[in-house]
Amino acid sequence: MAIREIITVPNPLLKEVSKPVEGGITDEHRRLMDDMLETMYDAPGVGLAAIQIGVPLRIIVMDISGKDDAREPRYFVNPEITWRSEELKSWEEGCLSVPEIYDEVDRPARVKVKYLDYNGKEVEEEADGLFAVCIQHEMDHLEGVVFLDHLSRLKRDSAIRKVKKAQKFEAA
Repeated sequence: MAIREIITVPNPLLKEVSKPVEGGITDEHRRLMDDMLETMYDAPGVGLAAIQIGVPLRIIVMDISGKDDAREPRYFVNPEITWRSEELKSWEEGCLSVPEIYDEVDRPARVKVKYLDYNGKEVEEEADGLFAVCIQHEMDHLEGVVFLDHLSRLKRDSAIRKVKKAQKFEAA
């Protein structure tokens, strides 16, 4: 396993639509998921899409267990949302590709998601709370959307300027 570099806004890769994993899940895909998980834990974060490390495949890893709880890694290959509740929930979101920026985003409170797990088994389940927020946030990445795209243009532009400024400061 290896920690990979997380790309940040305004990197144009983050606007790419990720391609489905075809032909089944291979050991190479599992190595990628292991690297993604290690990268996410190191960052630290609760979710990571493959595109965030520059790999345009429809793969997500997630662990929404609490800091002091046992780790509960989850793997989502080719995830699809099959149902969304009409009820919305506002949640303060952040993103490893938009470091140190947080803002409220409204999303469906509950969703049903279908995906392949780490071993290629098809799973369908309903998500609510943090799980619903996180899976929708990460699935946005697969479509070339970052959470800033849900904000006003003014807030989005301000956040991108802050990230660029922090990167320049870090490089100096």
